[in-house]
Amino acid sequence: MYSTIDGNATKRDSRYLAITNAFLPGENSVAEGMRDAYERILEGRATDVGFMYDSIEAHPATPLNPEAIRIVLPKIRGDATWLRVETILQSILDTTIAPSRSRRMWLNQIVAEEDAVVGPAEWDVLRDDEAILQPGDEIVIGFDGGLRDDSTALCALRVRDSCAFVLGLWEKPDGPRGDGWEVPKHEVDSAVHAAFAAFAVQGMYADVALWESYISEWAEQYGEGLAVKSPGRDAIGWDMRQSLQRVTRAHERMVRSIFDKKLRHDGDLALRRHVLNARRRTNNYGLSFGKESKDSKRKVDLYAALMLAHEALHDLRARGKKVRKRTGRGFFL
Repeated sequence: MYSTIDGNATKRDSRYLAITNAFLPGENSVAEGMRDAYERILEGRATDVGFMYDSIEAHPATPLNPEAIRIVLPKIRGDATWLRVETILQSILDTTIAPSRSRRMWLNQIVAEEDAVVGPAEWDVLRDDEAILQPGDEIVIGFDGGLRDDSTALCALRVRDSCAFVLGLWEKPDGPRGDGWEVPKHEVDSAVHAAFAAFAVQGMYADVALWESYISEWAEQYGEGLAVKSPGRDAIGWDMRQSLQRVTRAHERMVRSIFDKKLRHDGDLALRRHVLNARRRTNNYGLSFGKESKDSKRKVDLYAALMLAHEALHDLRARGKKVRKRTGRGFFL
């Protein structure tokens, strides 16, 4: 029906208006598709075709208690004054109604899918709009590489405040532009060298799959000056395929930092998308993560890179050593 409406509106050179409550993630509804298209435009991954997206949503940390609802709900309902606050409050407080439904229906919040590791409510409250990564900042780096279908991601955590920044993301373009696409490895290599030149890199953990030769070169060039080194065969390589237990433990440490609000970010939309795409995968050792399905286009590579950076930061604080900066001066006796 949506396609037919769009086609008819195009023929008549006219516009149409779609109004809905917050969509339920995972249903692949038209509303979810519109939100995804809007976010693609914001990220610069899609052409702005001229549609307006307007959504008034309650702050993700809004509690479902009478005091907060009486303040927030009038702001969300706007001029829909026929929606009585006290009546809606009774529905919200009804324990037979799922809180997630109340948040979608009355607070217009996009709640997480049931199997999501992290939802908007947990991630968006960590945003710091004033966070800026400055040249010379001490950082640790996480790297997760792909080749064709999977993305390649380079993510940093600043040591002093655990703030996350995206240093690079290479993703397969949508549509015909993605035919035969491969990750531009020379661009990735340049981004890594640029990061080491601009910042005081204390550690770098890189998943070695598909990128062994590059990682060996990075380790040879920069490994000696790192304050913390990977437990792998070189200073940088961190093979996520070798130990499910090690990956699970690293993932649980990062999730705990997120839920305890010990991690921050600068609001990068691509990082947010990858974080919210991560799905729960339990095993004998605890909680790990993965894509929603093997062939899913909803990527999680930045999430994996963030986890590797977080693990490097954890190891730095646990067993790292202070690296003495070289001054270039010599002393003779």
